[in-house]
Amino acid sequence: MDARIVGWGHTKFGRLEGETLESLIVAAAREALGHAGIEADEIDGIWLGHFNAGMVRDGFAASLTLQADDALRFTPATRVENACASGSAAIHAARNAIRAGTARVALVVGAEKMTALDTEGVTDALMQAGYAAEEDGVSFPRIFARFADAYFQAYGDQSAALARIAAKNHRNALANPLAHLRKDVGFEFCNTISDKNPLIAAPLRMTDCSLISDGAAALVMVAEDRAADFPQAVGFRAAVQVNDFLPMSRRDLLAFSGPAEAFRRAYAEAGITAADLDFAEVHDCFTIAELLTYEAMGLAPRGQGARALTEGTVFAEGRMPVNLSGGLKAKGHPVGATGVSMHVMAARQVTGQAGEMQRQGAALGCVFNMGGSGVANYVSILENKEGAR
Repeated sequence: MDARIVGWGHTKFGRLEGETLESLIVAAAREALGHAGIEADEIDGIWLGHFNAGMVRDGFAASLTLQADDALRFTPATRVENACASGSAAIHAARNAIRAGTARVALVVGAEKMTALDTEGVTDALMQAGYAAEEDGVSFPRIFARFADAYFQAYGDQSAALARIAAKNHRNALANPLAHLRKDVGFEFCNTISDKNPLIAAPLRMTDCSLISDGAAALVMVAEDRAADFPQAVGFRAAVQVNDFLPMSRRDLLAFSGPAEAFRRAYAEAGITAADLDFAEVHDCFTIAELLTYEAMGLAPRGQGARALTEGTVFAEGRMPVNLSGGLKAKGHPVGATGVSMHVMAARQVTGQAGEMQRQGAALGCVFNMGGSGVANYVSILENKEGAR
């Protein structure tokens, strides 16, 4: 008995000064319940994806979801954390409960309130997702700068490719009313170091880095034998988690082995190749991560990720568009919400509910959500299973 996604909610992402962690969780949960058309007292379990790491005082947040409806009182609620993949970890945990038969209806929420701290405070909090024994004090821009530096050393300066990724995702975000930054900044701006686009950690510029955002997203999932009761139902053709060694010193940065293995297993489970996908939402925390993901997912040979850009494959009008939502780069990256948001965006695509973002004929979509520097890797392959008509 597998799970079906039958409803979803999604707040706006951005610097939401009037919102708290609680208000974001409540808003996303209520919207998901309303979209599914399900009563709160039918929920058997709640899973909350939330990183925190000191960004807010609410370290015990799972039961905040009960504030969405008094009928949720006494429902089991669990916080799930796996760095920037906390949202996908929560989805996988809820799906596993349904598959095991311990729940038939699940509510999953991913949420983060990041802007209560300044940039330095957020940077310090996110460093807790690294390996303290070797990487303590090394910010995530500097960690991904190591990936970029290694890639440039091996394959030549790829600054222009990274700028094309940034410009692409900013342009895509224009069609997403929930995105943090809806502004087409253009390739030349992204490819030029300036006062407004300084180096953050060479060779990465500000436009190569994702945004510090607040936001939440939510899903309602049910056992598949209930799917016909709902207007829409999205199934998992595959759902895979792969964890790699935490120390970067134990990994080949150019191989991106954890993500590559996650894609390999997901394709095998789904019985597909990359060529069968209609779109993908991938974890572009930094533009170098998206470039490496092109290779990990089989869109380009190793060292030739830029081909996916020069050949037009990953653009909105291309054969396999990547990050039609704007990605973490422009949609925003409220850490615990990111994985759930990606699944919401993919579910909307395969059910034809993506509005201006819609990829015509999208039937099979991919989500890749990553925690840390390629450490916790989740790949989901989603398809429309059709709910009640």
